[in-house]
Amino acid sequence: MTSEPSTVDTPLKKLVGEKTAKALASHLDLHTAGDLVYHFPRRYDERGEHTDIRSLDVGEQVTVLAQVQRTAVRPMRQRRGNLLEVTVGDGSGGVLTLTFFGNQAWRERELRPGRWGLFAGKVTEFRGKRQLNGPEYQLLGDSTDGEAAASEEIEEFAGALIPVYPAAAAVPTWVIARCVRVVLDTFTPPEDPLPATVRAGRNLVGIGTALREIHRPSSKEELYRARRRLKWDEAFAVQLTLVQRKHRAASWPARPRPPKPGGLLDAFDARLPYELTPGQRDVGVEIAADLATPHPMHRLLQGEVGSGKTVVALRAMLQVVDAGGQAALLAPTEVLAAQHYRGMLDLLGPLAMAGELGGADDATRVELVTGSLGAAARRRALTEVAEGRAGIVLGTHALLYEGVDFADLGLVVVDEQHRFGVEQRDALRSKADQPPHVLVMTATPIPRTVAMTVYGDLETSTLSQLPQGRSPIASHVVPAAEKPAFLDRAWRRLREEVAAGHQAYVVCPRIGEGPASEEEPPREDDNGRRPPLAVTEVAPLLAEGPLHGLRIGVLHGKLPADEKDAVMRSFADGDLDVLVATTVVEVGVNVPNATVMIVLDADRFGVSQLHQLRGRVGRGTAPGLCLLVTEAAEGSSARERLDAVASTTDGFKLAELDLEQRREGDVLGATQSGRRSHLRLLSLLRDTDLIRDARAEAIALVEEDPELDRHPALAASVAALVDEERAEYLEKG
Repeated sequence: MTSEPSTVDTPLKKLVGEKTAKALASHLDLHTAGDLVYHFPRRYDERGEHTDIRSLDVGEQVTVLAQVQRTAVRPMRQRRGNLLEVTVGDGSGGVLTLTFFGNQAWRERELRPGRWGLFAGKVTEFRGKRQLNGPEYQLLGDSTDGEAAASEEIEEFAGALIPVYPAAAAVPTWVIARCVRVVLDTFTPPEDPLPATVRAGRNLVGIGTALREIHRPSSKEELYRARRRLKWDEAFAVQLTLVQRKHRAASWPARPRPPKPGGLLDAFDARLPYELTPGQRDVGVEIAADLATPHPMHRLLQGEVGSGKTVVALRAMLQVVDAGGQAALLAPTEVLAAQHYRGMLDLLGPLAMAGELGGADDATRVELVTGSLGAAARRRALTEVAEGRAGIVLGTHALLYEGVDFADLGLVVVDEQHRFGVEQRDALRSKADQPPHVLVMTATPIPRTVAMTVYGDLETSTLSQLPQGRSPIASHVVPAAEKPAFLDRAWRRLREEVAAGHQAYVVCPRIGEGPASEEEPPREDDNGRRPPLAVTEVAPLLAEGPLHGLRIGVLHGKLPADEKDAVMRSFADGDLDVLVATTVVEVGVNVPNATVMIVLDADRFGVSQLHQLRGRVGRGTAPGLCLLVTEAAEGSSARERLDAVASTTDGFKLAELDLEQRREGDVLGATQSGRRSHLRLLSLLRDTDLIRDARAEAIALVEEDPELDRHPALAASVAALVDEERAEYLEKG
């Protein structure tokens, strides 16, 4: 260990010793002084303002501030020795039992009633009592009211605000706090990367002050100022990255694809059997203008399920074909790619029959390229694409493989883009001589701050109106455990819809048989609940039981592609009454005659997923019905989530709820990159104004210094907070 000045790059073993440094590295991935000072407290406990023990969940790894109330020693039943039970409370009425096995009389002397301490461990339950078995703990002085100064050996907790860090069982929060104190005693903060004009204009404290106060706050006011500065750094780094990318993209060359009067697009509009909504027309004008410019369009088109995004995309594709180019639509599944193919052929009619009897004079061809095409069909399709006869090309990631060549790729449409990696999109983009125009579509409504933070380099268009003739969807929660009769009624309700000539979906969270996959959650969760219901297990039970006599089909991601397509086609043609499926039907599946969906184990799905699934019904003229079946108890967070989904069809409200319930790091790419998120403090829900202000400053700075050449410390800070891998993720969400 050293008392020499330390910097962000100083190895921790020089500061806290080999053994502790090894534990910090292996359990928390902290290696340098910089890693540690940027490992911020998760919260702060204040003696007199205690953690509510009653709110702890079984299975949670916790650190609580509590006071010893009583101790008891009793002999163990199964083996020799004694068991020490210590009851602690937090002043809120909640109590927790600490259990220590073996003869530990010294602990009884140490854990005297009245002592305050931090206690860390995993919450378990025994005979209805919450407990921690053999917890780590750190005592805080010897006062019965918890207000006295801490003793010498726990000097790091002398302040009124006690930092509680993200910790590990082998490295509890007080060990981290002690290490932070050692590092801060010698730490030389880095040069402040934030331009002085921004610091002054936004009233932000210096980086050195912020790093000291976040760990050892002198007051609540100083802690607020420290957190605000460090949040600003995170928001500013992301916004600078996005604004720089947008600035660079604006200088790339692209071939303009202006509208052609009297072309395919005009002919398509004339044969459309319905009127475009005002929203579709407005977004169409925006996209048409983008396509006509000599720089590549980068536009995000978001719209509620069923708002008519596909027609908007098809009109853009036809404009590009009119201008002599080709357009490719990338879909996440073969089911959806095949459905787009059939739907576009129906909409285009003779306009898609170039070279065929009955084809229009200026017709093009539409080709489907998927991994399941036979060799001969694949060769024919690829020739059509390579020689430019196919103006519109639809497919899955199979479009990305070598051997799929375009004559002149002018537009890439990515449907449900969150299912594709950046590398896949780049592979498709690289198939053009010049960067093609890009239209990204999603039916998952995006909260404003997420759009600003994750899609900040895309222009955004929103379709909020539903086309005429779309029907409302009623949603209800079916509490199967509390009221089994409600589930019986749900199956009768489904039969009534089928008897009226309609069709139904039954959705399960798992396929069944074999290992888990992306659409297949783990068989059992951490709380030991039964496995999620599976398609292959539920379908035969329904066929023999409540849906006996109905024509039932099964659809999931592990079926061979031709079988999936055949099942989907049978359902679309009305040859099946009920489709029992996984979330493979979540995106884009369009069967207007389907009016009811029953989602089993609905609590196992996310909010946005349920909203997407629900959008599969109510697509025709008859009202839609979605029944969310759950065994989640009334009052539980899972049940509240389902009640919220049932209470509104406003996708933007649900997107906010979804964001609240997910780790925000996932939204910002931590999961995507497989690394821990460097964005530790910023909240997309609570820091809207700060993100907006950071974006404004980023735009101003990049306009005057596009590559941050005059701000090298800031450029280095941005690179550290948003590494290249994460920057690529942020580029297109």
